[in-house]
This record gives sequence, structure tokens and C-alpha cells, in this order.
Amino acid sequence: MKHLVQKQLAQSIATLQAVLADETISDTLISIAKLTATAMQSGHKLLVAGNGGSAADAQHLVAEFVVRLTVNRPALRAIALTTDTSILTAAGNDYGFDHLFSRQIEALAQPGDVFLAISTSGNSKNIVKAITQAKMIGITTIGLSGNDGGLMRPLCDYNIVIPSAITQNIQESHLALEHIFCMLVEHFAFGHDLDHKPQILSE
Repeated sequence: MKHLVQKQLAQSIATLQAVLADETISDTLISIAKLTATAMQSGHKLLVAGNGGSAADAQHLVAEFVVRLTVNRPALRAIALTTDTSILTAAGNDYGFDHLFSRQIEALAQPGDVFLAISTSGNSKNIVKAITQAKMIGITTIGLSGNDGGLMRPLCDYNIVIPSAITQNIQESHLALEHIFCMLVEHFAFGHDLDHKPQILSE
């Protein structure tokens, strides 16, 4: 069992090392953070969606934006499309599970907003439909996926693809990048003079 623990940790570290070595990922992360900060400063918002663990990531990330991650600062506009059970069950019941997020994009998104779509495979049907709806409205779309990026990759304006086909390792890397994404948005939105000190035991 100890061997299993060490093997899984080594696999997680190897995936993160591959992410670290991919300069395209770092460059894209900086680009999407800058455009998201600019959108928020202009009165627009970030919308985030995903399924399962990626739904939890969406809620986690939005909490960091609305409350804080590294510094005390004004709240940032962000909405997780995974939290309203009445909307989710009504859309699922009346239109089908594939429309859970696209219906909310239709209702809530406005030109100038940013949509972050999270899917480890890149093939989640409700995520693909949400991206398509977002593009119809004219909002910027960002895909956070793994493996080869799946169906969502050619649809998104920006993509970060984790070089792994293992769901848990993709999700671990997603979370690390989501935290950095929020930190960078704070940096771009509130200036270079912010002292980014990690908040210790704040939850």
C-alpha cells in the first residue's frame, strides 16, 4: 500500500512537472488572466461551469474571486453555473442534461463577459453546448481540459490542455492553475504593488 501511495504521488508530481515545462500553458494563463481582469474592470463577469469534480472546481474558483485568494481587495464578479438546484433540475427536466449550462449562459451572459469551461475530457456535451451558446452571444471562451482537449478545443478562444489522460491528475493540475489564474487576475486588476502573501488557515 505504501508503494501505491508513493506511485500516485509521483504520478501527480510528474503531471505538474509536465505542466510547468509547457511554456504555452504559462503564456495562455497570463493572457486569460489579463483579459479576465480587463473584463471585470469594465463591469463584466466571469462565468464558470463543469461537471462532477470540475463542478466543485467551478464553485471553488468563483469563491476565490468573490471573496479573496491572496489579498484583501474588492470583490470580483464571478458566477458558478453549477450551484442553483432549481435551475439545474428544471433545465434537466424540461430540456435535458445537455442544456444545463447553455440555458444559463443564454440568460446571464452578456457581450464582454468571459466563460471558463472545465472538462477533463473536453467532450462533456453540456459544456460543448454552453461554449457554442457563449460564442453566439459573443463572449470570450476559455477551455480547461486534458488529454487532447476533446471537442471543446477547436471551439474555445483560449485553451489550456493538461498533458495527461488520467482524470485525477488532470483535476489536480486544473486546481493548481485555477489558483494561479485568480492570483494573476488580482494582480492585473489591482496593480503590481500588491503584496501576494498566502492566507494561512483562513477557512
